[in-house]
Amino acid sequence: MPVDLGSLVRPERTAVVLQECQEGVIGKESLLPELAKVAQEELVPNVAALARAARAVGIRVIHCLAVPREDKFGGHRNAPLFMATRRAGSRIHAGSPGACAVEGIDVAPEDVVLTRMQGLTPFRYSELDPILRNEGIGTIVACGVSLNVAVTALTFEAVTAGYQVVIPRDAVAGVPRAYGEAVLDNTLRVVATLTTTAELIALWQ
Repeated sequence: MPVDLGSLVRPERTAVVLQECQEGVIGKESLLPELAKVAQEELVPNVAALARAARAVGIRVIHCLAVPREDKFGGHRNAPLFMATRRAGSRIHAGSPGACAVEGIDVAPEDVVLTRMQGLTPFRYSELDPILRNEGIGTIVACGVSLNVAVTALTFEAVTAGYQVVIPRDAVAGVPRAYGEAVLDNTLRVVATLTTTAELIALWQ
């Protein structure tokens, strides 16, 4: 049965969740320059446009940022990704440029900003889930990075928790680019509804 995308992303039941759209991940302070390069080409302007369209119809935009302690105390050490970011230094920590939303994506006064010290997604390590439930939100429009790890993990956790997930495929990124497309086409499409930035903006207008 075809999905009625318009019903799925009705403003009263939808939130736009931006995963790690921050300077230390896809901006000038990035620890992952290849990912940052891919994201700057398409993701950043599309996410910015999507956020503006969402706010215009009363949809909440939620910025989920990874902000460990400067000394990395209490952070995970049990995966190569965590160890690599530890070795790379402390460009992302509270008060650092790397912890801020990436240039080109505004944080409006009505937006929600959530931070986490550890883990791969905001579902377990921030207040994202209770905030959404308290507001009666059932659909998450997932944007950001990366399709290699965090966006995929966020999608699985959200679906497991009972949410519908919509992914605008031009507002997410992974590396290499072909791998990100393969993840969308072969994995995420079976648990989420794939769309585009333009299609969502048209629906909300």
